[in-house]
Amino acid sequence: MPKKSRHSKTNKSNGYAKHDNVVNPYFDKGSAAHADDWHPLDDAIDGRRDKKYVKNIKPRSAGQAELMEAIDDYNLTLAVGPAGTGKTYIAISKAVEALERGEVERIILSRPAMEAGESIGYLPGGLDEKMAPYLRPLYDALGDRMGGKKVRQYLSDGTIEIAPVGFMRGRTLNNSYVVIDEAQNCTYGQLKMLLSRLGWHSTMIVTGDPDQSDLLAGVSGLAEIIQKMKPLQNIAVCELGAEDIVRHPLVAEMLTVL
Repeated sequence: MPKKSRHSKTNKSNGYAKHDNVVNPYFDKGSAAHADDWHPLDDAIDGRRDKKYVKNIKPRSAGQAELMEAIDDYNLTLAVGPAGTGKTYIAISKAVEALERGEVERIILSRPAMEAGESIGYLPGGLDEKMAPYLRPLYDALGDRMGGKKVRQYLSDGTIEIAPVGFMRGRTLNNSYVVIDEAQNCTYGQLKMLLSRLGWHSTMIVTGDPDQSDLLAGVSGLAEIIQKMKPLQNIAVCELGAEDIVRHPLVAEMLTVL
C-alpha cells in the first residue's frame, strides 16, 4: 500500500521539545484499594486526565519525533522499543486526532489477552469484565486524550472498539485507525492475521517490545515480523531506545542491565 499524503509534517528545524510535559504515563497513581474498585467507564476517568493536557502532543525525544512523522506518512507503522518510550500513548493520541479530524470513522484497539502467564479464564465476569484489566492502559490513554464522557459515548455507539486479538480474524478494517498493542505477546501467525486485516483508507500501528514477551522463548513472532517488514518501502519500522524513555530515569538505567 503506498504512502499516505502527509497531513502535518514534523518541523525538523525546530527539533523536538525536550521539556514539554506532553507524553505522559497513563497508569493510575491511586492506592491499591482504589484500584480494586476501578471500572473502565467510571466517572473517575475524568479525574485521571492529565492536568497539563494539550490538544496535540509533541515529541520529547528524537525517536518519538521519528515515530510521529512515520505515523503521519505511512498506512502501516511498527513501533518497537523498551517500556516507557510512549509507543502506546503516541499511537492512541494519533488515532484520536485522526478521528476528531474526520479522517477515519472509527478507532479499533486490540491487544492479546496474555499477561505474565495468566489466563482471563480465571477472572470473574463476562468477556468485557475479563478483558478490562488487560485493556486498562488503553482506557486510561483514551480518557487522557478525550475525557471520560466522549470515551463512554464512543464505546457505546461503536466508534471506538476494543477487542482481543482472537476476535479480529475474518474482518476487513476499512476507514479505521487500528492500534495493535503489546504485539510481543502475539505469535507469528497472529501477527500475520492482524496485519492482513488492513483495509482501504485505514491506518494501522503495531506496538511492542520484543524483549518483554510473556510467551515462552521462541513463540513470539514480533521480532521475525520486524525483520521481514524492514525491507518494504511502504511500511515504517521505528525502533525506539533507552534514550527515548520518558518515565523515571531509573527505568532506562534498569533496562540496560535487566
